[in-house]
Amino acid sequence: MSLWGWYTDPSPWQVVLKSDAFQSLDLHLITHGNAVWYSTLMIPAYFAAASALLLLLHLITLSKPVKKLWSRFLPPKTEEEPSAYFDEPTIADGFFSEARVFISQHGGWMNVKEHATGSNKLSKGKHRRPHPSDGYIPFSRAEWLQFALCMTAAYASILGLISITTKPRWSRLVSNHLATLLFAVFAVFTYRDLWPLITFNKQPKDLKEGGLLWAKVTVLFLSSVVFPLVSPRQYVPVDPVNPTDTPHPEQTSSWLSMILYIWLDPIVFKAYRVPHLSHEELPPLADHDYSRNLKNKSFPHLDPFSGSRRRHIFFGLMKTFRVEYIILSIMIILQVLAKLAAPVGINQLLLYVETNGEGAVVRPWVWISWLFLGPLMGSLACQWYIYIATRALVHTEGILTQLVFEHALRIRMKAELPDDGKKSGESTVPSTPDSASVAGSSTAAADESTDGSGDETLQASAETMSTSSTKKGKQKSQDVKEDLDSSSKKHSSADNLVGKINNLVTTDLGNITDGRDFLMVGKSRSALMDVGTCIWFLYEILGGSAFAGLAVMCILFPLPGYVVQRIQKVQVEKMQKTDARVQTVTETMNVLRMIKLFGWEERLDTRISEKREVELVWTWKTKILELVNNNLNYIIPLSTMMASYMAFTLIMGQNLTASTVFSSMTIFDILRDQLSMVFFCIPRFTQAKVSLDRVNNFLTDTELLDVHAQQGGDRIQLFVQPEEESDLIGFRDAVFAWSNESGGSLTPSKRKFRLRIDDEMYFQHGRINLVVGPTGSGKTSVLMALLGEMHFTPSGPTSWFNLPRKGGVAYAAQESWVQNETIRANIIFGAPYDEIRYKKVLHQCALERDLTLFEAGDQTEVGEKGLTLSGGQKARITLARAIYSSANILLLDDVLAALDVHTSKWIIDKCFAGDLVKDRTVILVTHNVAMASSIAHFVVSMGSNGRIVSHGSISEAIAKDDKLAAEMAKEQEVLAQEAQVVDTPEEPKAKSDGKLVIAEEIAEGHVSWPAFKLYLTGLGGNYPMTFWVAFLALMGLTDFLNTVQTWFLGYWASQYEHHLPSEVNVKFYLSGYALLMLSGCLMYSVGYYMYYRGSMRASRTIHKKLVQSVLGTTLRWLDTTPTSRVITRCTQDIRAIDGPFAQGIGWVVELSLTMIVKLGAVVAMTPVFLAPGLFIGLLGGWIGRIYMKAQLSVKREMSNAKAPVLGHFGAAIAGLTSIRAYGAEEAFKQESLNRIDRYTKSARMFYNLNRWVCVRIDIIGGGFSAGLAAYLVYGRGAHEASNIGFSLNMAVGFSSMILWWVRILNEVEVSGNSLERIDSYIKIEQEPKSTESGQPPAYWPASGDLRVENLSARYSLDGPQVLQDLSFHIKSGERVGIVGRTGSGKSSLTLSLLRCIFTEGNVYYDGIPTSGINLNALRSNVTIIPQIPELLSGTLRQNLDLFDQHDDAVLYDALRAAGLFSVQDESEEARLTLDSAIASGGGNLSVGQRQILALARAMVRGSKLLILDEATSAIDFKTDSAIQSSLRNELHNVTQIIVAHRLQTIIDADKIMVLDAGKLVEFGSPWELLQNEQGMLRALVDESGDKEALYAAAQGEPLTIGESL
Repeated sequence: MSLWGWYTDPSPWQVVLKSDAFQSLDLHLITHGNAVWYSTLMIPAYFAAASALLLLLHLITLSKPVKKLWSRFLPPKTEEEPSAYFDEPTIADGFFSEARVFISQHGGWMNVKEHATGSNKLSKGKHRRPHPSDGYIPFSRAEWLQFALCMTAAYASILGLISITTKPRWSRLVSNHLATLLFAVFAVFTYRDLWPLITFNKQPKDLKEGGLLWAKVTVLFLSSVVFPLVSPRQYVPVDPVNPTDTPHPEQTSSWLSMILYIWLDPIVFKAYRVPHLSHEELPPLADHDYSRNLKNKSFPHLDPFSGSRRRHIFFGLMKTFRVEYIILSIMIILQVLAKLAAPVGINQLLLYVETNGEGAVVRPWVWISWLFLGPLMGSLACQWYIYIATRALVHTEGILTQLVFEHALRIRMKAELPDDGKKSGESTVPSTPDSASVAGSSTAAADESTDGSGDETLQASAETMSTSSTKKGKQKSQDVKEDLDSSSKKHSSADNLVGKINNLVTTDLGNITDGRDFLMVGKSRSALMDVGTCIWFLYEILGGSAFAGLAVMCILFPLPGYVVQRIQKVQVEKMQKTDARVQTVTETMNVLRMIKLFGWEERLDTRISEKREVELVWTWKTKILELVNNNLNYIIPLSTMMASYMAFTLIMGQNLTASTVFSSMTIFDILRDQLSMVFFCIPRFTQAKVSLDRVNNFLTDTELLDVHAQQGGDRIQLFVQPEEESDLIGFRDAVFAWSNESGGSLTPSKRKFRLRIDDEMYFQHGRINLVVGPTGSGKTSVLMALLGEMHFTPSGPTSWFNLPRKGGVAYAAQESWVQNETIRANIIFGAPYDEIRYKKVLHQCALERDLTLFEAGDQTEVGEKGLTLSGGQKARITLARAIYSSANILLLDDVLAALDVHTSKWIIDKCFAGDLVKDRTVILVTHNVAMASSIAHFVVSMGSNGRIVSHGSISEAIAKDDKLAAEMAKEQEVLAQEAQVVDTPEEPKAKSDGKLVIAEEIAEGHVSWPAFKLYLTGLGGNYPMTFWVAFLALMGLTDFLNTVQTWFLGYWASQYEHHLPSEVNVKFYLSGYALLMLSGCLMYSVGYYMYYRGSMRASRTIHKKLVQSVLGTTLRWLDTTPTSRVITRCTQDIRAIDGPFAQGIGWVVELSLTMIVKLGAVVAMTPVFLAPGLFIGLLGGWIGRIYMKAQLSVKREMSNAKAPVLGHFGAAIAGLTSIRAYGAEEAFKQESLNRIDRYTKSARMFYNLNRWVCVRIDIIGGGFSAGLAAYLVYGRGAHEASNIGFSLNMAVGFSSMILWWVRILNEVEVSGNSLERIDSYIKIEQEPKSTESGQPPAYWPASGDLRVENLSARYSLDGPQVLQDLSFHIKSGERVGIVGRTGSGKSSLTLSLLRCIFTEGNVYYDGIPTSGINLNALRSNVTIIPQIPELLSGTLRQNLDLFDQHDDAVLYDALRAAGLFSVQDESEEARLTLDSAIASGGGNLSVGQRQILALARAMVRGSKLLILDEATSAIDFKTDSAIQSSLRNELHNVTQIIVAHRLQTIIDADKIMVLDAGKLVEFGSPWELLQNEQGMLRALVDESGDKEALYAAAQGEPLTIGESL
């Protein structure tokens, strides 16, 4: 028997066609006139003709005559694209000349002719038809068809020959034609000969060819399908000039490898084998991912300065990604069609079983394979959609970041964005000054991301970077007053703008990419198509009753919409409460050292707990609303189904069948999912639009520098500078403002400051020029105007200003700007390294000693915003950068302000008077007129109204300006006072590798069990076992009831098979179904209510433990841990525990139980499938583990790569003026592109890994469903249709859940990292806790008596002693000074008195040993004032009395006693009152003001012991006098211990303690100690310049002004 006979014979229901049927059909066609042209066998010939025609047209367009013709109509190209990546020389132009070259290289025309005739003879020999020589006999129809096929084959052979012999550009084109042609031939034979094989009633049309037919089909299948799919693709560089050395696998792998993501296998399995896959081990970037190529592709459509039209950025993005949009639209259509595959397959299979094969056309195995292939095609289309969409997402991130960055380099920093109101796109997270360092110093920035999908990464970074705009106010250490004028006050507008720009590339960019499915044409269209096809399919199955179900769905659907609205409102409120808690936590952590020194830990813990409780109330409301929403999503589709079936049976009187029930059930699920998704997506689309508008407004409405702003041609001509004046530096009749308000695009500034220069004013070339004047007079504005940062308004035809750039310009900002690089890199700033010059710069800028303090020297990383450096060090590095540069002109903005007197003198003498500044033009803004006058050749004195009072030599300026003369006289006094500093503050040494802090540990692999246990026990509270048993039982029952529901529907349908329709009690089955549904709903609600209560309990417990742990830790731990890291634990990580982690654990439990129940149901119906089901589950789990290992590694790398992009962005925006002054814009643009490339590399891999796992698990799941279907249909024993439908429904559900289980488990793993980090912080070292026995008596301390016996101290248990056997006695009310050189132990002594470090020996405070007293009791009764006191943001009242224990009268008395009112005039606009706002850390106050407030706070506290670490920074004379007067006169009964840095402040103390190397070398009254000729105090006094005054003061005479060291 033939193969066909064997295939067709056995089936009893087979319809066998008569053997002559095909022939009679063929004869009929032949008799028809031009029937040959309508034959399907002619289709390949038509394709071949079309291909040849297209190729011919292509050749014609490339021919020289046509090119010449085109050149007349088109403008000539400026540059041709060289084909640099091809090895062979370009000998010929065009295809024909290339063919000639090829033929000559292969033996000439004769050789080719022989080959051609040879092949022709073969074809003639094969298809020859003998005919008589006496006449012409025409071809028969069959011969014509064979001839057409032969010609097609010949044409295909020619295409094949060309494809392997020509250049790559022709080879690719011809190969595509060949593949298309062969596929067309295969498609024809598939239709003619393969399609009949899958039916019961058709035969292959070419069966008479026998074995040749199947050989032909096999060859065609291989050549047209298999080979094109598995052949590697040719690498085609995007930029032929810069091809990649090693192409990305994505660019060269075959189509099969691309579709199934096989090219990712090596990466995935490598990641599985190693502990952590590093960034370097990832494949190189593909050409189309390089940011430079993306920039070239997109900027012409997006950037107005690159030629884009003035239109909304949305349309520019659409044009940039137009090809992607088309592909995505095609994928959406494929997805929609594929989604119907499973319902159609189930419907047809069950129909076949129900009717026992009667009337079936297609064989059942087709529908079984349909169950596998349909979802597989849908999955591949879906994954390809996401692959293209995520590629566009990463590209959009890079493009918009670079676009905003490059535009930011053009804007005027004082400009304000028009939309001052906070919009939905902005981050609601409050500023945390240190949190920017999260990005740079550790993996924290986006490691903290809690979402495995990667979308939260951006959000996390947004929360770190939106805080990176710390106060940019000018903080002059001598000035009490803050700059009030808008010309120099940067707080409101500039800082606001920096924050907004950072928000654009963090929060807004996150919103735009979240709404990518809208941008990518996406889900909105997909949902509409899905809904449409679902309705059509339901109508086909259920008829009119489908509309009853739809009506119920439409009626009920506003409910979830309303709940979603409520959730959004509650979410907004919850975010405000979260912000309040985060603000409190941030404040607390920023001043944690002060809190510990004051003993406020318990009170602040209570305050944070209160904020947390309020936040948890709103979190609970959110969770309850989510529970309601989940129930609605559960009830609505079931109600819809009930309504449909009720109408179908009761109203229409139809019989319910298994095929109807189970196929419609799947459709209802699809419908429910689509409608839910629409509700989910709409808010995201809205948010994306708002954010896109914000980016668009930034690009179109921000004010640009005059250089970039478009001006009228007349104006440009009018104010062109004369040639002879091009080297002058200065102004003529010029007016400058901070913004061009005439344009109307800006909010007018609060103060309309104008810098006016009447007549001419030129700075001297090659000399040092000073710009001086009172605060707010516009000194900085002079430099900004020269640099073009201010808007120039001509006041007449001769108006003009100039700063020649050809010799280079260097600029040092007053607020020192450093990058997160090494000290050396900051100084060199991209210039060539010259060791001799570099060392000179270090010497002249007084940096040599500073570098010795860092073990890594100049290789020390300065950290985000110069975290490792003091203010003075930053100022000197900024100055060193300017001095090291080769620029002829140096603009220096108050670089001496942050330096002490000695360093300032050094800079003046060594640097400004040194050889590196000689013959360079220096314009120096300064307050230190007296000090700088010695090197100044020219002085410009500014008045308070932005006008120049005088300019000329120093003597001329003093003569003209009385205020300047008075200022200089006062400064001389201050200089004299400051001249003798006993020591300099100790500075911490960095680690030897130059890193600031210990790198944060990155956990590798999975989250540890102790961390999970912390949460799991938190969930259960006091009864964890009871909780988990009850929760698992309720969720298990819910899943069981859901499964029974599905079975019950099938059971109901099966009743119609055994009973008459009239005998089936429809109402009983409907009520039973409703009861099952409501029971499941009740169980689910109770289970999740319990779980949510538990998650609230866990959140509360973990937060409390974390806060208490951090508040109770040691100062040593705080020294080695950045504040930003602590804040991150209390903010981002806690947010992960509250949200994604809690939700994820619930989902994992629910999904696991559901999968077990569904597999159990399959096994119950088909026991033989236990083993395959378990195997599929284990295989899915194994693939999931491999994927998770790779994904966690790549996720961490992606997070680490994102932080530097934002860090560089933030640093560049902060130093915008400096970058533009140096002309370093291009270097920064390039660096930004490089960092974006690094991020893109890991981000693309992250998203592609998701595609890898999805495809594999979908294949496994589809195989399981199809295998089960095959067994149920073809296996032994008869199966009822309802049982088959139930089993298939369970199997499809089980296999589709494997993927979600893996993905959600992965997300739990990622957010579990937060839990692990919190757990590690709960276990940090702790100070001793309070006990009952440690409570001191109520009267204590009655006096400030302090007795110390044999006190020794060390910073760590195994560290060296820093204090050795100190013993002394200080009586109550005494004022004691401590002196000693750097490292002598002064600060260690103050810490040991408060038990902040490890101590031995005894300290008695008012007669009670402090070692037995609780730490909070001890510290709350001692007040310490550090050198630079820490203040909280809020009002001045809150800083003096944080816990509202005193009335205003007491606070005002303290301020008066501390000397505040003596240093400020009542008329001053900026005078401090109790309601004055204090910035975080006291950033808007001078050091002197902070010292006064700290002193007032000490008086309010009423401590009997006051420890003061005197400030070394240059406090102005008036403030210093007020502080010293208060210490001497206002604190009579308070024991004072003063760590002195100037002898004059403690020479009249009751006693002086001299320390040296941790030992007490002298202790007694000043006069006693001065009598000892060998004494250290005597040596220090004798070394000073004014020892007579000091000796007199030690004897009790008052120390008069001027009689200082």
